[in-house]
Amino acid sequence: MKILITGASSGIGKDMARILAKKADELVLVARDITKLEEVKKELEKETKVEIISMDLSKEENCKEIHNRVKNVDILINNAGFGECGNFTKTNLDKDLNMIKTNVIAYHILTKLYLTDMKAENKGKILNVASIAGFMPGPLMATYYATKNYVVRLSEAIREELKKEKSKVQISILCPGPVATNFNKVANVKFNLREADSMQVAKYAIKKLEKGKFYIIPGIDVKIAKIGAKLLPTTLISKCAYIAQKRKIGGE
Repeated sequence: MKILITGASSGIGKDMARILAKKADELVLVARDITKLEEVKKELEKETKVEIISMDLSKEENCKEIHNRVKNVDILINNAGFGECGNFTKTNLDKDLNMIKTNVIAYHILTKLYLTDMKAENKGKILNVASIAGFMPGPLMATYYATKNYVVRLSEAIREELKKEKSKVQISILCPGPVATNFNKVANVKFNLREADSMQVAKYAIKKLEKGKFYIIPGIDVKIAKIGAKLLPTTLISKCAYIAQKRKIGGE
C-alpha cells in the first residue's frame, strides 16, 4: 500500500504518517521544510519505505510535478494548509492568495489528478483535511474559513458522483476543531477553546477512514458545532464566530 501525505512535516500530517508507517509499504511525504521532513523520514524508515519531497504546493506546477513523480497511490491525504486571523482589509493580500493556492488550488489539482487515476483502477481513498470551519462563515478569519468551505463542498460533490457511478473509490473529509499544532503560530491566533491533541485526532481520522466514513469529526463538541451550523441562522453563526475570533487576537 502506497500512501501520499502532504503537509507531513508537522502536526496532524506528521502524526498520520507515524500511524500509517505501520500499515504502508511506502510513504511519500511532502512539505516545504526539508529539515523537518528528513527528521520524520529518519524516524519512520525503521517501519517502512519513506520518500520525502520538499515542495511548495502553493505553486500549481509543483502540484502537477508531484503527480508526475508519484504514481500508483492507494491513499492520498491532502493535509497541507495554513490560516490567518485578522480583519479582512488588514490581513496581507499576498498571504491570503498563498493560502487560497495552498488550501484550495493544491487540493483541487491533487484530488482531480489522483481521483482520475483511482477511478481508472476502481480503488483507492482520498482524505481531504478540512475543518469545522468548513461549515460556517468566519469573520476575522474570512479567507481561511472560505478555503475550508471549498474543500467541504468539493468533497461532498465528488462523493455523490462516486456513489452514482457505483465506484469503489472513497473520499472522506476530516473536520476537526482547534488542534494543538503549529497552525496557531502561523495564523497568529491563540485559541480560548480546548485544543485537541494532534495524535488523537490523527488516530481517529485513520480509524474512520479505514471504516469508510465520509464526515470524520473528532470530538462531541465539534459534532455539536456542526449541527448548530446547520440549524442556526447564518447571521447568528457569524456573530458567534466573530466574538470567538476577536478573543483570539486580543480584540480588533
